[in-house]
Amino acid sequence: MVSQTTLGIRISVNCQYQEIYSRPEQRHYFFSYRITIENTSDQTVKLLRRHWHIFDSAGSLQEVEGEGVVGQQPTIGPGESYSYESASTLNTDIGSMHGSYLMRRELDGTTFEVAIPEFNLVVDYRLN
Repeated sequence: MVSQTTLGIRISVNCQYQEIYSRPEQRHYFFSYRITIENTSDQTVKLLRRHWHIFDSAGSLQEVEGEGVVGQQPTIGPGESYSYESASTLNTDIGSMHGSYLMRRELDGTTFEVAIPEFNLVVDYRLN
């Protein structure tokens, strides 16, 4: 698991290779990840947007941008957390992801970016 805190918002990521959904012979590697967003600040925040950079070991880059996460724009109060699961596919058995969330403080409407720490996407047999 990797974690990073930006302006009182802690992002933790746990990633797993999903062999059952992968097809290595077709260069299709499926990875799931669980993200927990913890609000350690004293202000309520709302997650507005996400922006991902997804790399594979062949040098390809995919960028994914959009509103919210998994169809939601959660509001997270001080001391609260929000978790969700999502997935990504690669054409290689090794890669990485990182990105950012655009958040808004509910009290004054100020927006700010929160870093999503880089995490590796690696098939299990490559770790031996």
